[in-house]
Amino acid sequence: MTNIRKAIKDMDKPLLIVTSLLLIFGLLNIVSASSQVAVLKYEKTLYIYFYKQAAVTIGSIFIGFFIVKTPTKSYKFFGLLAFVIIAATSLAVSLSSFGATYSGNNNWINIKGFTFQPSEFAKPVMIIAVALLFEKYYKKIRAKNIELKEKFDIVGQILLIGCFFPAIVFSQHDFGTTIILTAIFGILFLASPFLKLDKLKIIGFCLVVGFIGLMIYKSNDNEVLSTTQTSRFDFFDPCSEYENGGYQICNGFIAINAGGIIGNGIGNSKQISYIPESHTDSVFAIIAEQYGLIVTTLIIGAYLCILYRILYIANLAKTIRGRYICLGIASYIFLHILINLGGLFGIMPLTGVPLPFLSSGGSFAIALICSVAIVLRVSIENKKED
Repeated sequence: MTNIRKAIKDMDKPLLIVTSLLLIFGLLNIVSASSQVAVLKYEKTLYIYFYKQAAVTIGSIFIGFFIVKTPTKSYKFFGLLAFVIIAATSLAVSLSSFGATYSGNNNWINIKGFTFQPSEFAKPVMIIAVALLFEKYYKKIRAKNIELKEKFDIVGQILLIGCFFPAIVFSQHDFGTTIILTAIFGILFLASPFLKLDKLKIIGFCLVVGFIGLMIYKSNDNEVLSTTQTSRFDFFDPCSEYENGGYQICNGFIAINAGGIIGNGIGNSKQISYIPESHTDSVFAIIAEQYGLIVTTLIIGAYLCILYRILYIANLAKTIRGRYICLGIASYIFLHILINLGGLFGIMPLTGVPLPFLSSGGSFAIALICSVAIVLRVSIENKKED
């Protein structure tokens, strides 16, 4: 108990409090948001998704506590171990019948009814691995007189780590996760210690290699995007395409509009019967209908607070790894918010990524809570150094 109090004392309080409030709200909201799916589609108890999400959340908090107690300098061992495990699992899913397919994405594992998604864990693992490489090679990356062979070796290691998971997930037809993994690495690279000229050369090299890779992939009669995925790019007027893919966004518009300022009340969502994935991808629309503009504005404010605190901790970080880990996790959370809400509001294609702290989903919740725990660990180390 003393260890828990001491750990909480040194944590970043605003980040801890706001994250906890969002988690609690999201957990309670799942009861109403998943009611139609649980009772009508799967003929289960009304609370089945709540029980599952509560179990995952509690388990993740326990894991998070151990993460908070583990110094980030130990990530050189644990980060490498996690990378190897997730990489091996992802390859096993891609290269064998070990994987399962859900919503067109074959990057799931189903073991006797227990399903999880290795690509969700790839996000924090990739962030840690890239941050450790930036720290390891910081002086050499910044040096202007480094040998060309040694520079190629360093760049090769960083590109291998940063491009491995996006390439694997792309082959598994998960377009949304591919975008997020690629964007996280892109943000980390742009903020990396590399000199500007080196960054331009590496970006040019990656574009050429990526184009050649896509051509080879397509030449083997592989679809870059499925018909369902390409249809999502027609998102400008979803209600005019109601029967041809626009029904989810259009019904989301109806739900948000119906909520008004104060909402229709808990459990009084009408669009829950029409919106697919009402407890995962489209959970924000159900929240807007039930709680209204005031609560959804508070949620957006909470997200901004979380992102600000993580970037603030990154700015105060006493280690290079701490700085880039926090930046990567802030990017991770921001991209999920942007892509989920952007798709729901019809300003970008709907890709089916969960909304942080509010969507139902075990793998995402574990990865997200552990990521926040890592940031809290960095904040503890900042305070100890001070």
